[in-house]
Amino acid sequence: MTSTLARYAASDATSRGRRYQEASPRHRSEYQRDRDRIIHCAAFRRLEYKTQVFVNHEGDLYRTRLTHSIEVAQVARSIARALSLNEDLTEAIALAHDLGHTPFGHAGQDALNEKMRDYGGFEHNLQSLRVVDELEERYAEFPGLNLTFESREGILKHCSIPNAKNLGELGQRFIENTQPSLEAQLTNLADEIAYNSHDVDDGLRSGLIEIEQLQHIELFSAPYNTVIEQYPHLNERRTIYEVVRRIIGQQVNDLIETTSDILQEQQTADIDAVRHSTKPLVMFSKRMCEMNLELKRFLRNNLYRHYRVHRMSAKAFTIINELFDAFIHDIRLLPPDTAARSRILENEQGISGKARAVADYIAGMTDRYAIREYQRVFHPLEPT
Repeated sequence: MTSTLARYAASDATSRGRRYQEASPRHRSEYQRDRDRIIHCAAFRRLEYKTQVFVNHEGDLYRTRLTHSIEVAQVARSIARALSLNEDLTEAIALAHDLGHTPFGHAGQDALNEKMRDYGGFEHNLQSLRVVDELEERYAEFPGLNLTFESREGILKHCSIPNAKNLGELGQRFIENTQPSLEAQLTNLADEIAYNSHDVDDGLRSGLIEIEQLQHIELFSAPYNTVIEQYPHLNERRTIYEVVRRIIGQQVNDLIETTSDILQEQQTADIDAVRHSTKPLVMFSKRMCEMNLELKRFLRNNLYRHYRVHRMSAKAFTIINELFDAFIHDIRLLPPDTAARSRILENEQGISGKARAVADYIAGMTDRYAIREYQRVFHPLEPT
């Protein structure tokens, strides 16, 4: 594969290595090893029952964090292949990017961040890094998954300056305002393509938004009119699918073409030149950015703020809040291994360490596990 990579792509030869030294794999690349470790870890399996927009028990057909991660990986690999970038690294980043998400989607993250306000806060990108660096316990010789620098760099999409200062080389780009690898950059945008497009699909499927509302959104209306003209007798379900796949295709093609032009214009020499850039090199065109923003605003105002979604979010906020308060007040309510870890972190870091252990436990829950745990703690006489 190396011979087909562009000069500015990530490769085993230019990798900055792992935190703990290991012998190189015999029959796969370093990034293939990263991908495989991610797929086999417990946090990845738990994504099956973690929410995107709809709480897990709302229905079986809506996206979860797992299906979303797989969809991001598919979109990102297609872009990476077209740009002659490293597909294995791209896939590893895509599959790992949501490992730190709480149950109940963004409502869960907001609730946990509020509870952790006095203890360093909570941010799902940083939590994803904690998962792969510390929380996964699988290997005899090191904590976490011991991923390459490049995979870890891609997982950490956002980071505050105070947190970045504690991350050494990994946090330096946030301090210096430089860029990660092209594979990391494109996966970040593939994530946007996937969740915006598929939230349209799930929103229409759920009945929370209607096709008529989307007729004024250019990114939707143009492909919708094309599909209706070409297939006037198609049923609504298949029509929506045809439209959504065209929405994805428009964005992917625009991203590939715009980025190709930028890389050619910049005459990017290698991955170090990518990292020293002060602005991203993987980008949409200005017109596509405008259309994307229009769609995002629509989804925020009409789907994410829908009263039914808000009801689900309010329930999630209550569950996270009350579980956190109960556990930090009495760690004997925690499972023995988690309680033991809480004591260790409290001895090392004080109350902040104890709070972090509780946050790690709650963040690792699936939607349905969090609901059951809430019932066990607060309604112990009811069947669960």
